[in-house]
Amino acid sequence: MIEQTPTIAALTSDITLEPNDPLRLAALCGPLDQNLKYIEQRMGISIRNRGNQFQVSGPAPRVHEANVLLNTLYADTLGQESLESEVIHLYLQESGVEAMMQTQSDGEAPLLQTRHKTIKPRGGNQTAYVEAIQSMDANFGIGPAGTGKTYLAVACAVAALESRRVNRILLVRPAVEAGEKLGFLPGDLAQKIDPYLRPLYDALYEMMGVERVHKCIERNIIEVAPLAFMRGRTLNNAFIILDESQNTTVEQMKMFLTRIGFGSTAVITGDITQIDLPRGVRSGLVHVLDVLSEVEGVSFTHFGAKDVVRHPLVKRIVEAYAQHDKATTDGNGGAKPNGNGSDRGA
Repeated sequence: MIEQTPTIAALTSDITLEPNDPLRLAALCGPLDQNLKYIEQRMGISIRNRGNQFQVSGPAPRVHEANVLLNTLYADTLGQESLESEVIHLYLQESGVEAMMQTQSDGEAPLLQTRHKTIKPRGGNQTAYVEAIQSMDANFGIGPAGTGKTYLAVACAVAALESRRVNRILLVRPAVEAGEKLGFLPGDLAQKIDPYLRPLYDALYEMMGVERVHKCIERNIIEVAPLAFMRGRTLNNAFIILDESQNTTVEQMKMFLTRIGFGSTAVITGDITQIDLPRGVRSGLVHVLDVLSEVEGVSFTHFGAKDVVRHPLVKRIVEAYAQHDKATTDGNGGAKPNGNGSDRGA
């Protein structure tokens, strides 16, 4: 007996996007309709439009998803001259449409207002992450590169500073080389750890402007601090970001978390698949997942490959490494030979 593959019914749907704004429609479609072509390619559908009248054809489930996608993307064009490709990419991820529908039913995602830019979280995980940061004192963002965990933490910090909810921002990072020996770096303390904090600086420059960031650093409103120099301090009315926290030791993580004072918010970001600690040293981020999982006032947001907002290839690379690590783990009786997980140093 030959099994027949079930066919998916084709559907054509007409959509009218309101209001009929030529500038917003141009932003949605992109130069030479490149945004529409990208959506067609990724979803396996056909899109035609005349003005604000769109016709979508293809498999019925994909057509329904495209209807939600076009309406959501059009809403995002409000006040924007163009629609960034990473926005479309994120909405096209595995659970993107699901997250859009959830956002539509629960209300709009929170907006982070800064002097130079308005940042809107994309998808369910990013929205939950920002909402947790705005309501909790200690927050963990854990996941692979490119998921926006550090960028959104900086956005929340700048928004809190500009609205005067905090008096200063502290940028903290353990000075651990990513598998390379850099030797002794020249300059004063800030210059020595600048290379480690470059992603944080880039985000600050984008949201506040280079000149204002440097003025805030000179006045100690924005402080750059190596993790090792945090011992003995109590930080009140501050927004503290600990980046690359997978490279903290258990003792360093405990020391950092006990620095939080009144009126302060701490955001700890990291990727437990990229630990650069010496062999035999357990990651403080891995350890804290067990210790604080039930503690009130602490939030954990876990990002995955579907949340990656960089080039689509990055998502596939993250997934490939995850599958390889799982196969390696299963083939070694549950132990990770490279020591990147909770069994590191055991």
